[in-house]
Amino acid sequence: MALPLEMTIWTAKTVWLALIGWVSSCLTIADEIANSIRSGDIGPFHVGILMNEKDYSLSADIARSNWVITKFSRDGKLNEARKLFDELPERDVVTWATLISGYVKYGSFDEARRLFSRCDAIKNVVSWTAMLGGILEAKRLFDEMPKKDVISYTSMVTGLARNGQIDDAREIFDRMPERNIVSWNAMITAYSQNRRITEAFELFEKMLNRDSPSWNTMITGFIQNGELSRARKLFDSMPRKNVVSYTTMITGYVQAGESEDGLRIFSQMLSDSSERPNEGTFVTVLSACSDLAGLTEGRQIHQFISKTVYQNSQFVVSALIHMYSKCGELSTARRMFDDISQRDLVAWNGMIAAYTRHGHGKEAIALFNEMKCLGFKPNDVTYIELLSACSHTGLVNEGLKFFEELRRDSSIQLRDDHYACLVDLCGRAGKLKEAFNFINQLGNKASSSVWEALVAGCNVHRDMDTGKLAAKKLLEAEPENAGTYLLLSNIYASAGKWKEAAKVRSDMKDKGLKKQPGCSWIEVDNKVHVFVVGDKSYCQSDIVRSLIRDLHMKMKRTELVIRDGEILDEDLAGNFNGICVL
Repeated sequence: MALPLEMTIWTAKTVWLALIGWVSSCLTIADEIANSIRSGDIGPFHVGILMNEKDYSLSADIARSNWVITKFSRDGKLNEARKLFDELPERDVVTWATLISGYVKYGSFDEARRLFSRCDAIKNVVSWTAMLGGILEAKRLFDEMPKKDVISYTSMVTGLARNGQIDDAREIFDRMPERNIVSWNAMITAYSQNRRITEAFELFEKMLNRDSPSWNTMITGFIQNGELSRARKLFDSMPRKNVVSYTTMITGYVQAGESEDGLRIFSQMLSDSSERPNEGTFVTVLSACSDLAGLTEGRQIHQFISKTVYQNSQFVVSALIHMYSKCGELSTARRMFDDISQRDLVAWNGMIAAYTRHGHGKEAIALFNEMKCLGFKPNDVTYIELLSACSHTGLVNEGLKFFEELRRDSSIQLRDDHYACLVDLCGRAGKLKEAFNFINQLGNKASSSVWEALVAGCNVHRDMDTGKLAAKKLLEAEPENAGTYLLLSNIYASAGKWKEAAKVRSDMKDKGLKKQPGCSWIEVDNKVHVFVVGDKSYCQSDIVRSLIRDLHMKMKRTELVIRDGEILDEDLAGNFNGICVL
């Protein structure tokens, strides 16, 4: 059975896109392949490449070898990929294109060119297209191609768009002698990812034939450009939704901090659709449960997962560990971590983060040391969690030691978060002058988050002089940050500078700035109790206020609260009330 022409394009482009790392486009194309399989256009196990009107179906041996070469190339193990390539008794076009794309992806353009120029190389549209991964040579190679078809043009559009040359990409798109749905989707994606959502939607509306990936591409574009309401409107009008559609919409809500709506979409998916959740869906919806501290919902989803093939997925298990730790079930999170047969770095980082979140600094350090003993190399995320753990539990010396270890590791790029963690560590320990000097050494590298950490430390230790300087720097970077004004006002108030504190508050009001009211919630007996600063409608308001006053007095007696002015200013004792939600 010969493959349809569109399947040829999908297969070749999927290989190319997977290797250069354009995951979203690759998933869209894979989505189209799945649609074609469901409709009966192709068989689920028919893998082949149609070129020059012939059907080159791959044997099982070549298919397995191509898969291994693809994996080696994707992981940057080009020497291993080349060794296997050279040992193969028989190769096909995918074999050549895969290795060429691997060289292009990791910048070995000369080696890619040498391989492509070999006399035995299979030179057709797929291998030519693989060479287009290097954008610097792309235009010249594109002009040299003896034969161009829709895959060549589409790949050129994709490559130009990835490098920000969106108008050049549109020019190539307009020159295409024929277009298929993948071509249209690629151009829509290009506009969306370059924040030109109006042009993306205009192109979408011009499409005569749209499939599910077309709708998903446009919904993703709206979400990426902050147009969540338009994404939902388009989602609701889809003639047929698939698992990608639901997962995309759930992800959009979670990323926007509207996790409750994300859970509603998940419920809609289960009740209204024949589509079943996949790995990405479960990871995203568990993130929604984490944001809401929705332990009941999280447990229900865990039960659902236990009946699927995804119950042992490392990504899903890591998401479950994160969910349980965010919901206060640290022992459950650790039990799940211990049950993982093959842990990856994501799982280790997740468990270290869980200990950090609950203030178990020593346990986080112990787990970090165990991880290293087992041969796992920490990355930048590991050190962020580790430094945070030391900061939150007062392990200053240990934190400084880990930061120095990080600084000496040339394989890890220092990030703003690392600097902010170090400043927070020093600030909590009262080493404010040292923190200020460190930030000055950073120069332009000091971000707002770094200065904010110092201001918070000055507020805790009532260091008015350093706090003023740090707040000034922070306000220069973020003049509309209401939190900075409040922190500075509290610093003045704690030092008895009431006039200065009042002036800062006045300046804040003149600018029309307002701090978002504090909000927290807790689930008791399947009932969610929400507490909002300033809301006096909670059903047990008098009891809560009495308890907070009592706690406040006990904390003052043990000298844990040294800033009466701040507490009174926030009117915590009188206004920390809430509403009772079923």
